[in-house]
Amino acid sequence: MSILIVDDNDTNLNLLSTLARKASSIEPVCMNDPIDALTWCESHVPDLVLLDYRMPSLSGNEFLSIFRKMRGMADIPIIMVTTENDRAVRKQAFSLGVTEFLTKPVDTIEFSLRVRNLLALRMAQTLLADRAKLLEHEVRQAIANVTAREMELVTRLARAAEFRDPETGAHIMRMARYSALIARKLGMDAHWQELLLKAAPMHDVGKLATPDHILLKPGRLDPEEMAIMRQHAEIGGKILAGSDAPLIQLAEEIARGHHEKYDGSGYPRGLAGEQIPLSARIVAVADVFDALTSERPYKPAWPVEQARLFLQQNQGSHFCPDCIDAFLGAWDEVLDIRNSLPDPVQQHAHPL
Repeated sequence: MSILIVDDNDTNLNLLSTLARKASSIEPVCMNDPIDALTWCESHVPDLVLLDYRMPSLSGNEFLSIFRKMRGMADIPIIMVTTENDRAVRKQAFSLGVTEFLTKPVDTIEFSLRVRNLLALRMAQTLLADRAKLLEHEVRQAIANVTAREMELVTRLARAAEFRDPETGAHIMRMARYSALIARKLGMDAHWQELLLKAAPMHDVGKLATPDHILLKPGRLDPEEMAIMRQHAEIGGKILAGSDAPLIQLAEEIARGHHEKYDGSGYPRGLAGEQIPLSARIVAVADVFDALTSERPYKPAWPVEQARLFLQQNQGSHFCPDCIDAFLGAWDEVLDIRNSLPDPVQQHAHPL
């Protein structure tokens, strides 16, 4: 620990230094110029300051005013040593952050007790701050571990869906990145963007319950098959329901809501407008755009400009207008994502 003594009078400086050394067994740093002392404090943090009030270059209160604004100095205990008994002076000093007063001539016993008490307080504050930092680190680590487990669950379930539905490989990565891009353009915070990026791949997890003869049918579905296929949205929501984890909660609303339409004509619940969670409105745009621009056994890939026109034509009916504006407003980034994640050559299942 360290003690800083600031007094323009060398005799007083030597006396206070001797008393401080006896009280604490600490060799104090002594400064007879308050400006030099402030310069020293730019690279050092004392544990206790003994400060004279009357000094020619800066008064004790002027020193206090500057010192308390310096980095790391807000909680350092300060004893002001003075002959002043003026209440106004002391009131100002307290308002500027002085901790204690000692009146000259200094009583050695009182001096020793106050120095020891304030050093003990400072040590306790330091230990408490260190403990708080340790706890903060432990909390962050615990959150990171929970997040990692959540992400492992998301990855494994998305991978399971991919094994059932081979078309979802590059599609999952592209639509997740499209979704995060839309969120960023809508002004969502970085944490929510990251959650969406991780949750979006879960959008079709309900297809784990879709029969193979429907999921893998190399052509258009008949009405009965389509009704069964559409159950995957509600099933996906049920698979993910009941979690306290923000990531899984977001994945649940995406799985359940990404086939809803802005005008209320979608499924499974016929939600409209802002009844549809924002995450699901975003993923709906990303998912449909990627499905349109990808080759399927029953259709060729649409040119990106044709898909862009489709989004524009269905803005406000199928799709949330704000999400479309955000997506099309970042068109160059959309194309960069698409070009960076091409589809492998493989058999495809039905995308609905």
